[in-house]
Amino acid sequence: MFERMKLLLSDEEIDRLVKSKVLIIGVGGVGGACFEALVRLGIGFIDVVDNDSFDLSNLNRQLLSNMGNIGHSKVFEVKLRGLSINPSISINCYEMFLNEANIKEIPISSYDYIIDCCDTMTTKLLLIKEAIKYKIKIISSMGTGNRFDASKLEITNIWKTNYDPVAKAMRKLLRDNKINNKIMVLSSKEIPIKTHSRTPGSISIVPNVAGFYIANYVFSDIIKSGSDNNG
Repeated sequence: MFERMKLLLSDEEIDRLVKSKVLIIGVGGVGGACFEALVRLGIGFIDVVDNDSFDLSNLNRQLLSNMGNIGHSKVFEVKLRGLSINPSISINCYEMFLNEANIKEIPISSYDYIIDCCDTMTTKLLLIKEAIKYKIKIISSMGTGNRFDASKLEITNIWKTNYDPVAKAMRKLLRDNKINNKIMVLSSKEIPIKTHSRTPGSISIVPNVAGFYIANYVFSDIIKSGSDNNG
C-alpha cells in the first residue's frame, strides 16, 4: 500500500510511520476522520478509545458511520474498517469512557502520540497530565461544532487560541492546575454560530477536515523527528 508514498518519502520515513504507536480518544467526527487518514498513511499501531455506538445522527458528518453499522460499537467498527484497509495494522479497542478510575488499563507510556478527540473537559485535562507525566506528544481537538468554515481551522498552541469556547474553558482548567506547558490543539478562528439547542450543530466538512488536519500534523511530526516531546 506504500507504492505512491514511496514516491514522496524515504524508506526510513515510511519505516518510522510503520513503527509508530498512536492512541486516539474519541472516534466520532474528528477522531474518525483522523483514524482513517492515519491508517492510510501507514501508521502501524493505532489504539482507540470510545464508549459510544453509531447512531442515525452521526450519518451527516462521521466518516466511519453508515446505515450498516448503526447501533454498533464505534471502536469495534473502527477496527474492522482499519483492518479492511491495512490487514497488517495493529489496533486495540477500549470500549470505555476514559477517566481517572480506568486510565491505568491503557498503556499510556507506550505511545508515541496521543490524539485527543473526545468531548469531555475532565478527560482532556487528564490526557494532558498523562502526556506531560510520560513526556508523550499530544494534540487535542477543541470545538468544531456550530461552524461552517473549515478554512478557519488551525493547529496552534492552546495559549494562542481565539474565538473557541472549548479552548477558553481548557485554558482555565490548565491554569487552575498550574499547567503552563505548550499544548498543541486543533482550534477554529470562526466565531461559533448561536443556536437554540444545547447540542452543537455540525456539517460534514468541518469535523472531517479537522481530523485530516490533525492526522497531517502528526504524520509530518513523525517523519521529521519522531522523538521531540511537547512541553
